[in-house]
Amino acid sequence: MAKTMGTKRKYTTITIPAPLFQKIQAMIKTTGFSSVSDYATYVLRETMSEMAMKGSKSEKEGVLNKLRALGYA
Repeated sequence: MAKTMGTKRKYTTITIPAPLFQKIQAMIKTTGFSSVSDYATYVLRETMSEMAMKGSKSEKEGVLNKLRALGYA
């Protein structure tokens, strides 16, 4: 595991459908993402940021729908 300023970074595992993983893996070949995990981390951080900035229930539901479409929720 990677170390940051003398402390270990903690990771966990999430599961996604294999076809989604394969689609992401093919898509990121032409991007700066080095792995599906890097891409998933980016998408989740962006989504969390959007959710934090948007307060209404309907907006949060929209973000959750996007996550479901990606296979995360």
